[in-house]
Amino acid sequence: MSHPDILISIVIPSYNYASTLKRAVSSVVNQLNHRHELIVIDDGSTDETPSLVAHIKEEMPAQVRFIRKENGGPSSARNLGIRESLGTYLVFLDADDELNPSALQALERHITDNPDSRFIIGGHIAVSPDGKRREHIPDFLPETPEERLSAYLLGKRISLCNGACAMHREIFSRADYPEKFRSAEDIPVFAQALASHSCSMLPQALALIHKHADSLRHQFSLAKTGGLLLVDEVFADRRLGPEFKHLKSPYFVQRSLSLFRSAYVAKDYTSAKEFFQIALQRDWRVLLKLSYTKKALRLWFRQ
Repeated sequence: MSHPDILISIVIPSYNYASTLKRAVSSVVNQLNHRHELIVIDDGSTDETPSLVAHIKEEMPAQVRFIRKENGGPSSARNLGIRESLGTYLVFLDADDELNPSALQALERHITDNPDSRFIIGGHIAVSPDGKRREHIPDFLPETPEERLSAYLLGKRISLCNGACAMHREIFSRADYPEKFRSAEDIPVFAQALASHSCSMLPQALALIHKHADSLRHQFSLAKTGGLLLVDEVFADRRLGPEFKHLKSPYFVQRSLSLFRSAYVAKDYTSAKEFFQIALQRDWRVLLKLSYTKKALRLWFRQ
């Protein structure tokens, strides 16, 4: 569903982020004009989010909507945002992040100058818990779909994050966010966007992405649940055509190594060993990736 007068819809999914939700909302409201809308999806929060929303609703302009649903995870909330939104382009902003000032104005200009672009890749500013900031601006975007997909999944040369990119709703005609995953759920969507649609870079920071000292073990437990099933989701027929299937096996290895590294950092050494062995069984050249091999050797020889 879309409306010709609405160019950009910003969707903020939120689950138990009462402490930061108002900051995220304010960062968007300060930039809204008649061509924008903001939709906040409360994904069944159990903290003070409902009372916070009730309080701030009265302060919000007409183009801001609040929707509460039963908890279903970030993909479920984003998919509801897709269905409820009216904009031609969608920006998904996490509830603990912020839209950078003038981001919507920059996106409008970019869309005017690049009307065929369906996936707009912007930069972001990473904000650490101590307040330090580091700017990440995109400077590399291959021309062909295969090169883009390979650079994203295998080479890690294309950095993408929610809040710092805009997606035309045509992207979701193939498939939306996979609701069975609670971690890395955006990878399949980003992959299909890079592979099947025209893309462009907007070389400025669109979002402030706040880093948190959350439990590494908790983060890894979410990633482990989806595990290597994510590979099948990325390369599902509804997402990617057969011309990309030759990248599936290399990505299986890369995903195994990513899970190995996450398990290692979370000190889940049993899982770390398992994922490294899986990668090695699929491709012995894993041993040539010294940053991973050194960690693996420490595991097998640790006292």
